[in-house]
Amino acid sequence: MMKESKPHRADTDSAEHREVNMLLQNGDRIVFTGDSTTDAGRARPVGEGLHQGVGDGYVRQIENILNVLYPDWALWISNTGNSGDTSRALKARWQNDVMNLNPDWVSVMIGINDIWRQYDSPGVLNRHVYADEYRDNLCEMMERTLPAVKGVILMSPFFMEPCREDMMRQTTDRYVKICEEVAKKYNCHYINLQSAFDEYLQYRHSSYISWDRVHPGHIGSLIIAREFIKAIGVDRSFL
Repeated sequence: MMKESKPHRADTDSAEHREVNMLLQNGDRIVFTGDSTTDAGRARPVGEGLHQGVGDGYVRQIENILNVLYPDWALWISNTGNSGDTSRALKARWQNDVMNLNPDWVSVMIGINDIWRQYDSPGVLNRHVYADEYRDNLCEMMERTLPAVKGVILMSPFFMEPCREDMMRQTTDRYVKICEEVAKKYNCHYINLQSAFDEYLQYRHSSYISWDRVHPGHIGSLIIAREFIKAIGVDRSFL
C-alpha cells in the first residue's frame, strides 16, 4: 500500500518554506525545448513519463533530481527538443510544441546550430542563422510566450572549446551575449552555460565530455542539470 505523501521534514512549515524558495510550485508543468542537447532521444510527439520519455539527457537528470528532492510534489515535465533545430526552426514550431501544451514554465536552450552551420556547412547559406536573426527569433518567441506563463528560463548556447581565439568559440560568445541581453529585456531567468563549461574545462579536456565539443553526453548533461537546479532555487537543506 502506498504511503501517504508527507513533507520531507518534521517541521510543519517545511512545504511552505520550499515553495517560497523555489521558482516552481507543486502541480506546475515545465516544458523544455531546444535542439539535440534537449532532445536526447525523447519520445514523440511530446517527451514525458517514465524511462526514455523525456530522453536521456539533462531533462532526465533534472526530472530525477526534482523527484528525489520533492516526492510529495507532482511536477509535469515535458520535452519538445528537436535534434538539429536552429532558432529559426524552433520559432516555426513554437505554437504547436510549446504554447499549445499550456505550460506554467518554459525552459529554452537554442543557438548552437545557428552557429555550427556557419562552420560545418559554410556554403549552404540558407542554413545559416546569423546574430541579428538569432536575436529577433529569441525576442519573438519571448513575446509570444510572456505573460501567458509564469516565467521563462533561458539557457545560453555553449561550445566546449576553452580557447577563446577559436573562430567558432568567438561566434558562440557573441550569441551567448545576445541570449543574456534578451533574457534581461524580457525579465527571464538566465543561465550562462558557457561559463559553467568554461569552469569545468579548467580541469578536464573537452574530449572527456564530447569529441565534437557540442553534444554534452552524460557528464555535460549533469553540468547543465546542476546549473538549472541552482537557478530555480532548490532549497539546499534538502540536498
